[in-house]
Amino acid sequence: MLKSAQQLVAEARGQIREVSVQQLQAVLADHHNILIDVREPDEFQQGRVDRAVNYPRGVLEMKIHQHPAVSAHCEPQQALAELASRPVYLMCRSGARSALAALSLQQMGFAKVYSVAGGFVAWQEAGLPVEI
Repeated sequence: MLKSAQQLVAEARGQIREVSVQQLQAVLADHHNILIDVREPDEFQQGRVDRAVNYPRGVLEMKIHQHPAVSAHCEPQQALAELASRPVYLMCRSGARSALAALSLQQMGFAKVYSVAGGFVAWQEAGLPVEI
């Protein structure tokens, strides 16, 4: 049976945890938390949330071990394990790509992964600070 992108996102949302932009803003004060923006680089360059690291959805699984918070580890598997132990928040434009990315990271073994509902659009609509 063929599924639409909307169906895949709806299924993913049923298996992941989502947080509001207000919840994200509250947890960003703790530098132990990780924020990854899964939008494409051109989207990211137009505006982003402070402390967000850009790993586009298409390369997230392959590059996540390179996150600056754990890149000091010499061995990729050790870096990945360190990152997987931290809360990881994922953001995209509207919350669809981040939901799919959250499901993928859960399948990789990340236990504390969250998708930001409404994504960057909701962040902007809430009047929260944007870096350019």
